[in-house]
Amino acid sequence: MNGENPPGNTLGTFEMFFTSSRHGARLARRLVVRRLEEWGIPRDSDASHGIALLAGELTANAVSHGHVPGRNFHLRLTVQPPPAPGEHRASVTVRIEVSDARGERRPELRDHTAAAMAQQQEHGRGLVLVDALASKWGVTDRTVGKTVWCEYAVE
Repeated sequence: MNGENPPGNTLGTFEMFFTSSRHGARLARRLVVRRLEEWGIPRDSDASHGIALLAGELTANAVSHGHVPGRNFHLRLTVQPPPAPGEHRASVTVRIEVSDARGERRPELRDHTAAAMAQQQEHGRGLVLVDALASKWGVTDRTVGKTVWCEYAVE
């Protein structure tokens, strides 16, 4: 179903497995931007930049924290249509789901006050960005592994 627009409540869906490597994460982010552009969200827009950052963080986390040798990660990108009259939500919602094979390693949002951030090393700030940019995010358990997802409201 790569790149097809299924019937129902979505304008578009893209999903693909990627190698659990930095290269795989980078390729996933680039393909997200390309797909968004095909769906009418310009590459140079704030929405595209924000969604690319979210996809980059979630895929990098899957590689860094969810890697199991020989297993890939899965990315699913969906774009929801504008709301029906009377429905209260943004014009378009983009949902990013990244699934990996390590269910026991769940992401945690760390304390992101300035004092706490100064004490942390280079790592551990990705979910702070996800929390700030996404309209909502969460984790869903799977039979094998987990799915970390977020939604971005395109205004």
